[in-house]
Amino acid sequence: MLKRTLAIAALFAALGTAHAQTGTVSAICSTDQAWCELAAQEFTRTTGIKVLQTRKATGEALAQIRAEASNPKTDIWWGGTGDPFYQAAETGLLDPYRPEYLNDLHGWAVRQYAMSQNYVGGFYTSAIGFGWNEDLLKKKKLPAPKCWKDLLDPRYKGDIETSHPASSGTAYTILAGLVQLMGEDQAFDYLKKLHKNVTQYTRSGTAQARSVAKGEVAIGVSFIFGFENERITNKFPVYSAAPCEGTSYEIGGIALIKGSRNREGARRYYDWLMSKEGQQIGARANSLQTPANKTFAPDPRIPKTDDVRLIKYDFEKYGRAAERKRLVDRWVREVESQPR
Repeated sequence: MLKRTLAIAALFAALGTAHAQTGTVSAICSTDQAWCELAAQEFTRTTGIKVLQTRKATGEALAQIRAEASNPKTDIWWGGTGDPFYQAAETGLLDPYRPEYLNDLHGWAVRQYAMSQNYVGGFYTSAIGFGWNEDLLKKKKLPAPKCWKDLLDPRYKGDIETSHPASSGTAYTILAGLVQLMGEDQAFDYLKKLHKNVTQYTRSGTAQARSVAKGEVAIGVSFIFGFENERITNKFPVYSAAPCEGTSYEIGGIALIKGSRNREGARRYYDWLMSKEGQQIGARANSLQTPANKTFAPDPRIPKTDDVRLIKYDFEKYGRAAERKRLVDRWVREVESQPR
């Protein structure tokens, strides 16, 4: 009887361990929707671990993780600009994790671990630029923009779309980049002038490529890879350029949430996302950021940054929660409040 009882106890213990290893992982994904969905599907197919995943812009994701801090419902957060991840780390919302496969990653991804004390990993990188609908510009008899100063041309009034820095990590990367490129007061003077030409600020920074491709707006300001995808993959008359004065860039983030319910499953999803198999999912989903893993040849459609004038982006300073709040509050107060 004792042996039977011990055997049953061992069976339940084994089942409990199996459940902990293969139970549902709760994730927030902040990159393109297609990448989010395909990654979750492929991970489940490969491992048998289910993924309950929502897609949220980085600002919205950070707000949710903050709201859940006392009772975390999310295990892992991945994709989207790195600054909000730094803010989550600063406020104690993340668990540190330093993978054993750092030698498989590009130097910029490894530096992300070092700068964040291993709370935030570098997932991919891409540069900010402009995209435009060539047919629409010709119809309106407008030139294509090549520099930040070009966007201030009064002829572009109502023809530019970008995103809102309170909800979009892309928009915050643009804002913080302009502050570093021009100086803060000059950057805000520029943004006030640009505001007159902006038709709308979207919640998500990935919306601009589709808006431009569909002809809903002539010019978008976002990450270059999105516009290139619409031209190369979807065959829309969309072209892009990196600003002649210089531009900011992102290092997309990936992190484990502090107090998560399925730490083991989250770690396995994390490692798979950073692996060659997981990193190739981006291009398969037509999301053309430069992957962090360097052990395979990247998709040839991914835009090169060799000729892009990248600024020396201070991820540590502009990743701080107080700095982000200060700049976004100033933007809302001085830019968004202005009439158009």
